[in-house]
Order: sequence, then structure tokens, then C-alpha cells
Amino acid sequence: MKLEDAHQIASWHYEAPYDFYDWDRDPEDLAELFNPQSWEESYYSVFNEENELVGFFVFKRDNQTVEVGLGLRPDLTGNGLGRAFLNAGLTFGQHHFSVGVWSLNVATFNTRAIHLYEHVGFTPLNTFMHHTNGGEFEFLSMVRPT
Repeated sequence: MKLEDAHQIASWHYEAPYDFYDWDRDPEDLAELFNPQSWEESYYSVFNEENELVGFFVFKRDNQTVEVGLGLRPDLTGNGLGRAFLNAGLTFGQHHFSVGVWSLNVATFNTRAIHLYEHVGFTPLNTFMHHTNGGEFEFLSMVRPT
């Protein structure tokens, strides 16, 4: 990721209820997005064939488990692109990290994303409360072996 990518991603705004994922909702997340060390270690920009920024992936390694985070540009969400986007990111991640297990966390209200994650092989592990975006929200932890 580069600074210009981070600025563009930070400017994305999703329609409710997905505006929960807008970067300006959580100062800590926004600070991480703009941290150059994050770009070197975990954040990756995704471009289409026309060299347009279409999304990003975040990979955080903990031994053989790699936690994945992702975002698709708002105008591209809900158009059936999620499966191909996620599979491409996992393929990239598998080639760059020695992954034994993938993990991710998703807000429980986001049934659209949960459905996608289940379709690509993630299974629910547990729910937990997480302080973010100025409040406490329920999240679902999911895992998938490689």
C-alpha cells in the first residue's frame, strides 16, 4: 500500500448499515491505515486491470494463523464480486505467508459478509464483544484451514 491508496480508502463511505466500516468511525483504525509501517507489514492495495484501486487486504500473522481483513470499494459491494475478490486475496496471502489457518472477525449484523465467508469455507468459532467505533459491538470469529 502507498499513502495515496490509504487516503483514497479513508475517503470511502458505505451506505448504512455498512457505514459502520467507514474509516473515520474509529481513530485507532484510521491511524493504523495511515501508518507507513502497516503498509510494509500487513496492508495491501488491490487494483483492477485498469489500474483503479478496488479494495485492500490486511494480513496479520500469529504463528501459523493469519488473520485477514478486507474491504471492497463501496460502489463495488453487493454486486457478486465478493467471492472472487476474497479468493484472490487468500491466494495472494497463501503465497506470501506460511498459512496453516485463516481467521477473521466480522460484525454479527453483517450477514452478507458472513454468508460469503461461509461459502468460501470459513466456519464460525465464537462471538465476542469488541470496543470500536465509539461503542461495544458483537463480532463473530471465523476460521478456515488452508
